[in-house]
This record gives sequence, structure tokens and C-alpha cells, in this order.
Amino acid sequence: MRYLKLNPKYEVSNEECVSLRLELSQSSVKLDTIFEASFKFMIYDQLIGKHKVHLGNHSFQTASTSSAIAFMLPLKALRQSSRFIVNNSCVFGIGFIKVATIKVNTTLETLFVRKMNIFNEAKVYTWKIEDFSALKNPSHSPEFEIAGYTWIISLNPSYDGNSLSLFLKMKKTNDVPKGSGSLVEFALSIKDQENGKDRKYPGRCQFSSKHHRWGWKKFISLEDFKDSSKGYLIKGKCCIEAEVAISGSSKTEYSM
Repeated sequence: MRYLKLNPKYEVSNEECVSLRLELSQSSVKLDTIFEASFKFMIYDQLIGKHKVHLGNHSFQTASTSSAIAFMLPLKALRQSSRFIVNNSCVFGIGFIKVATIKVNTTLETLFVRKMNIFNEAKVYTWKIEDFSALKNPSHSPEFEIAGYTWIISLNPSYDGNSLSLFLKMKKTNDVPKGSGSLVEFALSIKDQENGKDRKYPGRCQFSSKHHRWGWKKFISLEDFKDSSKGYLIKGKCCIEAEVAISGSSKTEYSM
């Protein structure tokens, strides 16, 4: 069973926003199955009869049944708008673009998750880019270490000609024992160098030797990114930030 989870007061960058995320109930997930889903979050513009859309994708599995959060609108703007709220009602939705079922080629028996409080405090890495126009497609940050693992930020400056993509990647997956993984709470953001209103998306995913990269293919449109009034790209310079915390570990036992 899939359902849409709405938070009317999710705080990001000291501003309350209406947020959405896609959840898959635990009873719908099998230990030997991964659901690769591409979808779009929607809020209906009742004035012009069209939807405002935010694209998303996620690999749903036993250790990760919730997608990353999509920020639809600042709460203040939503309340003041006559487009999305009419007669004290508004309409949210989810549209599925593609769903693929992947069977794991092994007889998976049990997945254990163990909390590790020692790693709960998030650490931050900042990647300062001096000349965005010189970036290759894709480009990578210098390596950095957090919680005993080596990471890089992967950036595609023109994913589809219209969007910029951002991913957090575990660099040395050999450090992760076979059949094990780390549950990671992370956030990627593009800093607003003028107004302090960063573009920030959080996620909670399992990193392992098989799944070592998580993020967003369409993190921000190039139109918004290059809009000087938004402060993301100033005189060719931008700043990317990764916030990472290990919230637990997983270990898979196999049947004999």
C-alpha cells in the first residue's frame, strides 16, 4: 500500500513549508524485492486548472520505505494565494511515471537494524565551486570523511538540458562488509549567497556496496539556479553543502 504523507508545517531554512513524501507500508515490502519508482508530487492550481509539479524518485525496500521530502510551497505563500486554496480547500496528488520491481538474486532471510547513537550528530561538508561554467558533466567534489566513511558529492550541471542533479556517493564501498549497510540521514543543499534561503532536500537511505549513491536527478531547474535574484550562482560561483549522519546499521542474514 502506498500513501502520500503531508506535513503542513515542515521547517526548512527557518521557514515553514508544506511538504510531501511518498510512503510505502512495511507490509507491502518483501525482503527480496526493491521497487524503483519515479513519480511526481502535485498541488492543483485552481485558478488556471493546472498542477504545480515536483519530480521525485526512490528505491523502496525494507530499510527505506519513505521517499525524500519534496517542498511544495512556503506555508505563508500558500495561505496568501487565491490559486491553491479556494473555499478553504486545496488539492494534493501523486502521479507515477515509472515503477519497476527488482528481485534480489538471493534467498534473503532477515534484515537487522541497530541504532548507533554515537553517530547521530550530523557533520557538514562544504564544496565551494569557483567557476561553475568549467564543470564537466558530471563533476565530483573532493573526497571527504564523515563517520569513518569516504564520501563525494556528484553534480551533473545539465542532467537533461533543463535541470541540475545532486547525489551523495559513498566512495569506498569496500569498507562496507558484504551483506551489511549503513542507514544514513543526509541533506544536500545549494547555498543562497545573497538571501540565506538555501535550496535544501533531506533523505534517509541505506548505503551499501550495491547501493552507494543516492540523491536527486532534478534537484533544481537551471532556470532557477541561474536566476541571480535567488543567489545560488553569483559571478560564476556557487556553494554545495552535504550534511551527513549515520543513524543505524543493517546486516542481512542469508539462508544456508
